Amino acid sequence: MKPFDIVKVRLQTSPPGTFNGMVDCAKKLITNEGPLAFYKGTLTPLLGIGACVSIQFGALEAAKREFRRQNAGGELGYGQLYASGLIAGLANTVVAGPVEHIRIRLQAQTAKPGSPEFYSGPLDCAKKIYKVAGLPGIFKGQVPTMIRDGHGYGAYFAAYEALIQWKMKRDGLASRTEIPATYACLFGAGAGYALWGAIYPVDVIKSRIQTASFTAPKVGVVGVAQEIVRTAGWGGFVRGLIPTLIRSPIANGTTFLVFELAMRTLG
Repeated sequence: MKPFDIVKVRLQTSPPGTFNGMVDCAKKLITNEGPLAFYKGTLTPLLGIGACVSIQFGALEAAKREFRRQNAGGELGYGQLYASGLIAGLANTVVAGPVEHIRIRLQAQTAKPGSPEFYSGPLDCAKKIYKVAGLPGIFKGQVPTMIRDGHGYGAYFAAYEALIQWKMKRDGLASRTEIPATYACLFGAGAGYALWGAIYPVDVIKSRIQTASFTAPKVGVVGVAQEIVRTAGWGGFVRGLIPTLIRSPIANGTTFLVFELAMRTLG
């Protein structure tokens, strides 16, 4: 799935006219940087994904338990499901913000095969960012990350849990463990589309902020949004969306399948 991710980032952050769509971007990556370029920045999320997923689902389940207590054990409403996801998303940004910043900087840098790149890896990238901008530099783009993950995971988990509740009611099931695991994949895929549909423009803004030079004047979320409209029109907010939509159902379907199987195993 990583090749789709770097294509998304390149389309989001490159000047208008650099690529003529997803396929053209992939071709130029291979021609100019070699096939291994598709896996730039892979190590960073691998190091952080365990912590991110643990925080997400841990915060989600804690919030759901609290709302369930407030409801005297009753079913959670859609607003409570959204709020649970929002809490999970905000908690996740403590790790996801720096991890994604480093990943995106690694993915955005270009070099011919065999030529040295400015950042040799995630640790070197973190060191160089810290040297020029300190700890705030590591957390660059944290505001759009919090907006994206808060609202996005609110929509994400609310959509998934709403689908689970719908399935249980329709089939008269007493427990979610009675739902076949295949539905976790399908509902996870649907939740992934809900997430990206809710926050994709913010993701574009976040990528722009996190790849901007540290020597350039600081521009916030509103300023970057205005710059996107000025240089690329409203279509600039959906650049890179196609590879995201291709990747999303596989990644999110798998995530929820593993989550449901783990919850059933743990009881």
